[in-house]
Amino acid sequence: MLLAQGSSLDYKCGMKCKTDVSIGSFGILTVMKSGMECLNISIKGIVQGVGFRPFIYNLAHELNVKGFITNTSDGVVMTVEGDNLDLFIESITREAPALARIMSIDISPGESFGFPDFSIRESSGTGRFTLLSPDVSICDDCLAELLDRKNRRYLYPFINCTNCGPRYSITKTVPYDRANTTMNIFEMCKECAAEYHNPQDRRFHAQPNACCKCGPHLEFRIQNSKFKIYEKENPVKSTINILKQGGIVAIKGIGGFHIACDATNSEAVRKLRQRKRRNNKPFALMAPDIAAIRKYCTVSEDEEKALLSYRRPIVLLRKRDDLALPEEIAPNNRHIGFMLPYTPLHYLLFCYPAHFDALVMTSGNIAEEPIIHDNKEACLKLSHIADAFLMHNFIRRSRGYVPEPIPLPEDGPDVLGCGADLKNTFTITKGSYAILSQHIGDMENYETVKFFEESLNNLKKVYRVNPVAIAYDLHPNYLSTKWALARQAETKNSSLLTPHSSLSFYGIQHHYAHIGSVMAENGLREKVIGVAFDGNGYGDDGLLWGGEFLLADIDGYKRAGHIKYTPLPGGEPAAGEPWRMAISYLKEAAAGEIMDFIGPTGLIKRHGKDAVERIITIASDRKFSPLSSSAGRLFDAVSALLGICDKNTFEGEAAIALESMVIDRMHEDYPVVISPKDPVEIDFSHTILKIIEDMERRTDKRIIATKFHNAVASAIIFVVLKLSLAGNIRKVILSGGVFQNVYLLGKVMDSLSAEGLSVYVNEIAPCNDAGISLGQAYIVRERIRAGTL
Repeated sequence: MLLAQGSSLDYKCGMKCKTDVSIGSFGILTVMKSGMECLNISIKGIVQGVGFRPFIYNLAHELNVKGFITNTSDGVVMTVEGDNLDLFIESITREAPALARIMSIDISPGESFGFPDFSIRESSGTGRFTLLSPDVSICDDCLAELLDRKNRRYLYPFINCTNCGPRYSITKTVPYDRANTTMNIFEMCKECAAEYHNPQDRRFHAQPNACCKCGPHLEFRIQNSKFKIYEKENPVKSTINILKQGGIVAIKGIGGFHIACDATNSEAVRKLRQRKRRNNKPFALMAPDIAAIRKYCTVSEDEEKALLSYRRPIVLLRKRDDLALPEEIAPNNRHIGFMLPYTPLHYLLFCYPAHFDALVMTSGNIAEEPIIHDNKEACLKLSHIADAFLMHNFIRRSRGYVPEPIPLPEDGPDVLGCGADLKNTFTITKGSYAILSQHIGDMENYETVKFFEESLNNLKKVYRVNPVAIAYDLHPNYLSTKWALARQAETKNSSLLTPHSSLSFYGIQHHYAHIGSVMAENGLREKVIGVAFDGNGYGDDGLLWGGEFLLADIDGYKRAGHIKYTPLPGGEPAAGEPWRMAISYLKEAAAGEIMDFIGPTGLIKRHGKDAVERIITIASDRKFSPLSSSAGRLFDAVSALLGICDKNTFEGEAAIALESMVIDRMHEDYPVVISPKDPVEIDFSHTILKIIEDMERRTDKRIIATKFHNAVASAIIFVVLKLSLAGNIRKVILSGGVFQNVYLLGKVMDSLSAEGLSVYVNEIAPCNDAGISLGQAYIVRERIRAGTL
């Protein structure tokens, strides 16, 4: 086996010295002239739904190669004959479609059949599984046709080709053929069928191929009688007119409904917040192009590249100082999340005569429930929010997007990681990959659990996953944990299991799973220093952890340090009311003299003396105030002490508002006490008292916020260097939701890297709890592979 480092490509050759194989420049695989007359070739990776078979077909005709290609459940296989097979294989690796990801190529000698030509054969359903292409944003060619008055697909909102359009979300099973997608109910018209079967056409074997004669169509429904005058117009034109009049429209996209309004209309934005009951959580915006985004935010070269990628992600961008958008878009936040249009329908909203610079595009759901993708459900549940609905009959098999597969070391068992409760995702492993699910949501209700099960069943079916183990969080009250334990109980009581079948269940500590998610992305198994800073997670000692230093490898971990425990006054409500944490931290720092220090904070003025004294009393009672080492609650406390945010209307609000106050390139910090205990204990009591001193001096809040951030960074750096020196460990992992703080993450990474340490962070999975499932699945998978479970 040879590994092409530049392209992560595995190449296996079973031709016994008849072919010379080498790794060319930039890691490109090349095959020297072999004289071989017939080869069997199997290619795995993302090679279905990306125009791969048409590419091979045309390449074969160009090089006078005979044979055939077919889709299978493993990828694509072909048998080829000819004199140019060396160039043929080299061209596959060099010229494959941009959306394809070739993971491996297996080649073996074949028996010559004397094929008269090259053909695409009917797909085969045998095999283990294949990777699927995600839905792909509209390509430049389709966009040009969409806006070309002379084109037969002019203004057709579902235009697509082999280079773009829906893929995963319409796939019912593999192989990826029209009969196995939700497009099978739309019979292609004569013109579309001709394109589909023409090897020279861009829509050759484009499974979602359609037009206005034979494909899906838009539907429009008025909810608010105020806008009845637009009912008879073209659906897109009606939508634009309502948005221009300050209305709110629910628009069906790829993964479900968005709720849209004109982002430049303050009254419309306020109305949307009120109707959706979304107090301060930032709205995501969509703009027609990069130039429009630059009116409101600064855009770096890397950020522009991310915005323009085929995924069309939401990218957090720094607000311009002269921002000309309503503050209600992202209150107390220095960033705005922008994305570019990714469907033809989105472009139509911007390209009609009436033009928008930016639209709010927020998720179409009721608070704490999954995004809605069914038309009837949307009209029922969103009727109090939307003035109108722009829908379609393009059936999607699933909500959300298939994620990029994460390559793992070698083949391994099928494992399911159930994730955490906040920002839940699940992860399944199959072969040498981990597949992280789309965003499920907060596991707080029946609807989200059903969405979890729906998405899990879809991915298990498509990827043919049959887990041998299920990993879950240790927190006994997590719904994700209860779901896993319910499956365990069913397994024990099931009479359907054969004597040789088994399904194992393993609890994985929350912060260990955070570290495990980064280990998975980088294929790490050896000892690392893991820093996991987040809101909270259930600890081995039954307390709430959240500011953790772990010495971890695939076999386990040791808790080497943590932030000093501080009471959460009233328990869980403290996470939503930072002012409670401010009192708790001040009480611990002041050693019983809290009333001598609380004056400058304004807490008594804002909440009343009785309320403050009640929280002081509650904080002393462990029955009502569990101990926590949470870094997230520390940031909450400082935000409330400074009077920046007393109540979190969404997770992380206080910390985000505090970060927005930071001054770049300022290095002064506050003192932090780090004890020589085992585990090391980090005490921020002196930090809190120094903050009060600065407040008494009326020091600028931005300076205080910056000094606090620097103090946290300095503490992390000190402890990591101490542990590195003591254990001769050179690899460091930073994970957990607190490291979404760009300033803190950058400061820690830069300093540790300057000390010669290798620093790893989440680059594929989110660093918040959405990445927990990846860590759970990877840890259990690798232990099973190693035979330690």
